[in-house]
Amino acid sequence: MPKPSPKTAGSRTKERIVSSRTVYRGPVFTVTTDDVEEPNGVRARRDVIHHSGSVVVLPVDESTLTPRVLLERQYRHAATDYLWELPAGRIDPGEHALHAAKRELLEETGYTAAHWRRIFKFYASPGFVAETMSVFLATGLRAGKAQPEADEIIHLRKVPLPAAVRMVLRGSIRDAKTISSILWLDHMTRTAKAKKLNTRK
Repeated sequence: MPKPSPKTAGSRTKERIVSSRTVYRGPVFTVTTDDVEEPNGVRARRDVIHHSGSVVVLPVDESTLTPRVLLERQYRHAATDYLWELPAGRIDPGEHALHAAKRELLEETGYTAAHWRRIFKFYASPGFVAETMSVFLATGLRAGKAQPEADEIIHLRKVPLPAAVRMVLRGSIRDAKTISSILWLDHMTRTAKAKKLNTRK
């Protein structure tokens, strides 16, 4: 049977899974090999990593004139290097994303926050990973005692936003979730300042 071209695929908007088998099942994720017919008519084999989803916390200290971002530095085996990152972690099955964000911030940094807001959600690497990441802005920070897991050695630093942006632009921050969150904060901060200036005119 010939494969339908994108033009002849009609108005079908959903893919059709012809077959799927689990090739790996671990404590954090599973991997399936799927034979799919995509909405554009393409039929292909797709290997997909399935994950319950993660949360990212953008902790911002607004007690100074220039906002400061709470960053972590820890060793990442997959990158074979130490990376600057935002607090983040997996959403446990059945757990609400906001609860997971509060848990991760406390466990990794010892901080709690008075105000929480989900700012955006994205796919980390949609080519083969089904994991979504929800980013929460956390303000009104209060320091406490961290509760890291046994294999976590985390160093913390509050970095002024302009310095954090420079770290992104010169490649000192190489973690995608952290890059996108810092640039979002910088954009929103600049936009808010511009609105204040226009109001005064």
